[in-house]
Amino acid sequence: MHRDIRTTEDVLDLLDRLFLPEADRWTENAAGWWDTFYADRSSDRPFFVPKPDENLVSYLDRGLLPSSGRALDLGAGPGRNAIHLASLGFDVDAVDLSPTAVAWAEERAREAGAAVRFHCGNIFDVELPHTQYDLVYDSGCLHHLPPHRRISYLALLTRVLAPGGHLVVNAFAAGAMGSELPDEELYRNGRLDGGLAYTPDELRHLFSDFTEIEIRPMEPQPADSPLFGIPVLLTALFQRPAERP
Repeated sequence: MHRDIRTTEDVLDLLDRLFLPEADRWTENAAGWWDTFYADRSSDRPFFVPKPDENLVSYLDRGLLPSSGRALDLGAGPGRNAIHLASLGFDVDAVDLSPTAVAWAEERAREAGAAVRFHCGNIFDVELPHTQYDLVYDSGCLHHLPPHRRISYLALLTRVLAPGGHLVVNAFAAGAMGSELPDEELYRNGRLDGGLAYTPDELRHLFSDFTEIEIRPMEPQPADSPLFGIPVLLTALFQRPAERP
């Protein structure tokens, strides 16, 4: 059967397949790649440190985020931000593709005495216990999605982010890390070159239905800091408009 496209999801699945298999970092087929990435816990990968993002702590300290509520961590990795939110009293769900990352995150949460529900799977398909969240936190998930999956990402936010809720996105900063090729070139090449870089204006455009609160480079942190921060990331804080009465 060659004429099998009848839904938007069929088109998105087709576009997924236009990328080389080794470029996949976003579907269930990428779980093995991420398992290998997380297998060596002694690696000096900066994301492996058990520290929360400096921007997350800053937003909370400045009152730009609520001090409690339901939080959803997308692409949680070893769980450092999810665990921090849970330690503050947030009701936290965290999602990652990699069983290895989820197992590590669960160990860390137990050691920290933090109650986090970790879910292994694709962020677009995983079943969550709540229908809406006050905070959606993404530190490194969006920039691994191909252009067409931004549609899926926005649909996910529409579904799970409560009116008046906050969105935090940390993504590769243009000029610092990640591919800056135009979207159409990515499809011609069939790869994402390790992740996509974003400018502040590109994030503003993508989340134009939200209210911008702050967009800035992540503040680099010294090795002895209790916080995580590297200058190759751009951090952005948005708020979904509240529903009108």
